Amino acid sequence: MGLAERFLPHYTIHDYENWQGDWELIEGVPFALASHSYEHQLVAGKIFRHISEALDRCPECSVVYETDWYVSEDTVVRPDMMVLCGEVKGKVYITPELIVEVVSESTEKMDERVKFELYEREGVPHYLLVYPETKRMKLYRLLEGRYVADRDLKITLVGKCKLFLSESIIP
Repeated sequence: MGLAERFLPHYTIHDYENWQGDWELIEGVPFALASHSYEHQLVAGKIFRHISEALDRCPECSVVYETDWYVSEDTVVRPDMMVLCGEVKGKVYITPELIVEVVSESTEKMDERVKFELYEREGVPHYLLVYPETKRMKLYRLLEGRYVADRDLKITLVGKCKLFLSESIIP
């Protein structure tokens, strides 16, 4: 056991639910969420609208924006977007079918490393990273428990639901 594990507090969702401000909790460690830039909100809004309209033909699935996903007793994350297929009542405990993160300089390490490993471990089938500055997207598909980069931006969700994404939707 390292020094950090021995001396730093380990928080749970009970603690998390009593905090003021915007936070994520990953394996008992709190991370403050920064306010999003105008560009981030613009890009996220367009992608959200695109996914939402695509899911109009898919009653099993819905897309939510900046909603907490309760992963475990000591982990709660708030992705930019999640596609959820199945019944949700109140808080989100089910594993999303797709998570979308709009990457900025301040979130790059968290999105590309910490959340990448967390979502992979938790079995999120599709992880989409969006890079507004370069107008690019990176899609990862879960294959045999590992994320594999996929240039094809077509996503098949539960049942016959499909999403067709294109970098052209990035303003």
